[in-house]
Amino acid sequence: MLRAPSRFVRSWLTAVAVGSVLAGCGSSSDEAVNDDAKPAPRTEVTVEPIKATTELTDVNGVKISLEKEPERIVCLFALCDDILTELGIVPTATNSALLPHPRFLGEAKAEEVDVIPGGFIAPEVEAILSHKPDLVIGLGDTHGKLTPALKGATTFWAMQPETWEDSVGYLRDTAALTGRTTEGEKAERVFRAKLAEAEEAPSDKTALIIYGSDENFGVATPEGDVAASLLPKIADYPWKSRGVEGSYSLEEILARDVDVLFVETMSFGGTDGKLSEKLAKNPLWGKIPAVKNGDVHEVDAEAWAKGRGTRSLGIVLDEATAALR
Repeated sequence: MLRAPSRFVRSWLTAVAVGSVLAGCGSSSDEAVNDDAKPAPRTEVTVEPIKATTELTDVNGVKISLEKEPERIVCLFALCDDILTELGIVPTATNSALLPHPRFLGEAKAEEVDVIPGGFIAPEVEAILSHKPDLVIGLGDTHGKLTPALKGATTFWAMQPETWEDSVGYLRDTAALTGRTTEGEKAERVFRAKLAEAEEAPSDKTALIIYGSDENFGVATPEGDVAASLLPKIADYPWKSRGVEGSYSLEEILARDVDVLFVETMSFGGTDGKLSEKLAKNPLWGKIPAVKNGDVHEVDAEAWAKGRGTRSLGIVLDEATAALR
């Protein structure tokens, strides 16, 4: 039986490849879905004004205080790169691979941005500080350990997004701190309009996002995966988190008659094939309706799994709605 890692593993997998540990054990199919779930409320398209400030409490209750608008910002995970791109800011340095995407900076301009060595999980503090940053933005459950080393030299902002609403909140907070209020409001408005439009004609197809590098795949659930938090608004997405110990088996997925599969192949430093190709070795894989009908879509994990911001989520919506028609 193929088994899938939990949501905790999702964030750890996104950490290494982007990064996270694959683990998991099977559960009963009775826990796999929430058939009584009510449709998500329609997305509000009205955007509240953003006010520039150097002090705020962010969407998750973290207090940030700066002496002035930050000019040199180092990104330790892709949401930061996504937000800065939306605001028209180029990070001083990064350790994500999102910027070369054609809907971000593109390969040529992305090459001009320095890369922090050490990888996603252990970025080198000396390298971070060598850029004399006014602000360093990282993922809380991965980079929070850097706080003591950065304290006194710069301001470290630990973000922890779990839903698209969190990502919008971080966009607004960053716009306020950088003085890019007009850009922030515009980016939020464009994203909300795109999501609201997609909601007007939801698909009746059953969709699923899986991720991984081998047969130990994971299921992205709306409770802790930003891209997956969009799917219940535009399709039948009957997957819910089972907590740290939970996982989904391929047998359970087969029982749900999935019509459209989105596959995020996580690469651990090398190109060793697509996840869908590896899963194809299991005879159960070919019995899934999406596989039989050719509706398996290998998507860009940089945008779908790691980006998490409004620009990445716009890509997710464009590709998901097209596949779900």
